Amino acid sequence: MKVRIGIGLGQAAVGSDGLAGAMAAIDAHGFDSLWMSEVLTSSGPDPLVALASVAHLNPSRRLGATIVLPGRNPVRLAKSLATLDHLTGGRLLLTLVPGLPRGAEGQAVGVPVGDRGAVMDEVLPMLRRWWAGEEVDGVRVLPRPAQDPLEPWLAGLAPASLRRCGRFADGWLGAFCTVAEALAARTAINAAADAAGREIDPEHFGMSIGYAVTAPDDAQLAALAARTGGRDVDPTDLLPVGPAAVRRVLEGFIEQGFSKFVLRPIRPSAAGWDDELGTLAAEVGALQT
Repeated sequence: MKVRIGIGLGQAAVGSDGLAGAMAAIDAHGFDSLWMSEVLTSSGPDPLVALASVAHLNPSRRLGATIVLPGRNPVRLAKSLATLDHLTGGRLLLTLVPGLPRGAEGQAVGVPVGDRGAVMDEVLPMLRRWWAGEEVDGVRVLPRPAQDPLEPWLAGLAPASLRRCGRFADGWLGAFCTVAEALAARTAINAAADAAGREIDPEHFGMSIGYAVTAPDDAQLAALAARTGGRDVDPTDLLPVGPAAVRRVLEGFIEQGFSKFVLRPIRPSAAGWDDELGTLAAEVGALQT
């Protein structure tokens, strides 16, 4: 089992110097990839533009993007993602999500929450066909991705999300859930894949894990509680505090066969990315195999 750990930059505003510093620290401390996620109403940059701008800084580290699928023109999305993968020599890692449901972000996505699942179900098979070089509705998408195939992963814990992952995706990147919840999700995904005559690679199950350096404040706890959606979970169990706690959380998932991870500092060290990731690597770097 190949354990890989990427680093997510979160939603803070970051300029070219910050991106360059993060990429340099990821490389220096042996992490697998740099990840950026899309939240339209945050101060963070557009992930596809930002990743394209830093791709040249390192020819080997992979580039992870968590992209909101609903609200985008499917052909444009297919072409943008294929182009980024093509220009980076097949280094794109991709998770597609329906977008956050509440507040300004829920409105900004441009598709009602209740309709987003149907959009995902319709567009995902189209993306896969375009990236395979097929014509869909009279349209071909070029250039094709360097990866053959470019493998979209999905996220989410809702039963419909897990069924969708089994039917259409190549992997699952969970978040804000316990090991027990992740195990149940994997079982449901594999059952849906089997029913669809498909198989998900056993090494294509992972977790995106936010962590803190100091104990969370009231605002962070409230945000965690909102993300758990009323589930019977202690929100503090989902936010490890300090590198040693991060290692223990990772070990718990690795023991159950999860192997791909994205670690997201809630508030990066004021000393900079090299300090942040050096401290983290001292605890978790040896887990990569």
